[in-house]
Amino acid sequence: MSTPALRIYNTLTRTKEAFSPIDPANVRMYVCGPTVYDYAHIGNARPLIVFDVLYRLLRHLHGADHVRYVRNITDVDDKINARAAERGVTIRELTEETNRIFQADVRALGCLEPDVQPRATEHIAQMLAIIEKLIASGHAYAADGHVLFDVPSMPAYGRLSRRSLDEMLAGARVDVAPYKRGDMDFVLWKPSKENEPGWDSPWGRGRPGWHIECSAMSWAHLGETFDIHGGGIDLVFPHHENEIAQSCCAFDREVMANYWMHNGFLQVEGEKMSKSLGNFITIHDLLHTETFGGRKWPGEALRLAMLRTHYRQPIDWTVKALEEAESALRRWAEFVRKGETTGDSGNFAHQFAAALADDLNTPLAVSLLHDAVDPAQLDAALKLLGVDVRKYSDWIESETRSSVDVAAIDALIAARIAARAAKNWGESDRIRDELVAMGVVLMDNKDGTTSWEMKR
Repeated sequence: MSTPALRIYNTLTRTKEAFSPIDPANVRMYVCGPTVYDYAHIGNARPLIVFDVLYRLLRHLHGADHVRYVRNITDVDDKINARAAERGVTIRELTEETNRIFQADVRALGCLEPDVQPRATEHIAQMLAIIEKLIASGHAYAADGHVLFDVPSMPAYGRLSRRSLDEMLAGARVDVAPYKRGDMDFVLWKPSKENEPGWDSPWGRGRPGWHIECSAMSWAHLGETFDIHGGGIDLVFPHHENEIAQSCCAFDREVMANYWMHNGFLQVEGEKMSKSLGNFITIHDLLHTETFGGRKWPGEALRLAMLRTHYRQPIDWTVKALEEAESALRRWAEFVRKGETTGDSGNFAHQFAAALADDLNTPLAVSLLHDAVDPAQLDAALKLLGVDVRKYSDWIESETRSSVDVAAIDALIAARIAARAAKNWGESDRIRDELVAMGVVLMDNKDGTTSWEMKR
């Protein structure tokens, strides 16, 4: 499948730009990953799916061995400390179990595993090194066991979010503390109490601030400057703005990443998702419980429903959208299974690839799939989106079988085979009719019944 040149919207410049990697043989992308204290919600699934599609496209363009995708795991954070204390478990127990569930849920969404999934707790040395560089260059200062970034020391601060210091101050949750020189200064290192995780440092036993973690992990695995940094639009300020400040000032660079990509917000059935409204939905809930629309949903339907909206636009997560996605999956799965070309495929492959290359225009790409006439081309296009119709069919089969008495059906089929062997055609037909009434479709050939499935 030939692909036109990739163009992506760069939050840093507010324009759509041709993608030109620093090194085409080593394309590098960093995406902010989960803080592992609770199940990931459906809003968290959006960047996972969006940047997985980008990862697949970059591998398609440059070769799988020439793309390095890093998505971190934040396993030291005040929310983690609070949740572990609330549950009466150790921090390690909480983060290990939460991460295990997260990884399983992400696989169910069809996401490839990143090349590296670094943990914050394994990169304390890099964090300390960056902090020391910032202090030495006059961009950070130690005070009362804390180390803070001196925001006014960086004239370009605010370039990503395009806000003045006054605007940022008005919209930020600013911690008031006597040891801070300026209201906007943010924490790089803070002291730990005895019951909190902590590491030895030149400023005493403590733990890192949130922002320094991503600067350290991206530096460790992608270098001082890399190609793409991604995440949700909610991370532009303060998280990504602060990452840029730390990394650019520590390494004396103009930019941390050349392209910044951000996906839009998600709401549920027209309302902002929140626990107070009772519409807070996790990926795990959608996959394994009947809390949304009264049923479980296959990962492929979740993924396709997400891709029907352009990643930069807000998305309304609805039962109807999932039902429409699943309806399309059923048609495509049947078309791929039959394997029969129904017309001239014409320009399909080029048009599909061009849609993805145009800033991941997945809505256009998905719309083109409905007109596919070549099963092999459709299958290849779906795989580039990360949608596996065979996996979807297996899920449907598994869910259907789990809702019926498989042993009783197998017993009836065995009885029918015996009746046919005895040439008792009346009994054979009676059993077949009974199975049909149960919704069972028999797969017969000249050798007899080979398998069965439930009518969809």
